[in-house]
Amino acid sequence: MTAIYVDADACPVKSEVERVGTRHKVQIYVVSNGGLRPSPNPLVENVIVDEGPDVADMWIADRATKGDVVITGDIPLAAKCIEGGARVLKHNGEALTPSNIGNVLATRDLMADLRAADPFRQGGGKGFTKADRSRFLEALERELRAAAR
Repeated sequence: MTAIYVDADACPVKSEVERVGTRHKVQIYVVSNGGLRPSPNPLVENVIVDEGPDVADMWIADRATKGDVVITGDIPLAAKCIEGGARVLKHNGEALTPSNIGNVLATRDLMADLRAADPFRQGGGKGFTKADRSRFLEALERELRAAAR
C-alpha cells in the first residue's frame, strides 16, 4: 500500500500533500523535529523525531519503499529513497528519478564547492511561486496514480 512521507521541516506544500493524499486515501507521515501543528486528519500521522542532524531524513529513508512517495528538497535523502524504490518529488514538482538523481547530486556538490570557495556568494535560490505550487499538485497526482499501478 502506498504511503506519502513528507520531510516536513521547511516544507511549503504540507497542506497540498494532505489534500491530495486524502483524496487518494493514502497514509501520510509528516516527519519533523517538532514545532508543527498536528492535523486532525486520521490519514496524517505527525512523526516527531529527536533533535540532531539528519534524524528525520534517516527515519524516512529507513521506511520509504517501492510504491511510496517522498516529498523532500534534501537531495541526499532523495537519493537514498530512490535507491529503496520510492518515488521522490521536490516541493516545486520536480520528480527525482534513478535517471536524474546522479546529475542532481553532482550539481548540488558543485554548488556547495562554489559557495565554499567564495564566502561572499550569498543566496541564489529562487522563491517559491504559485506556479511551483501548481506544478507540485500536478506532479503529486501523477506520482500517486503511477504508484498505485
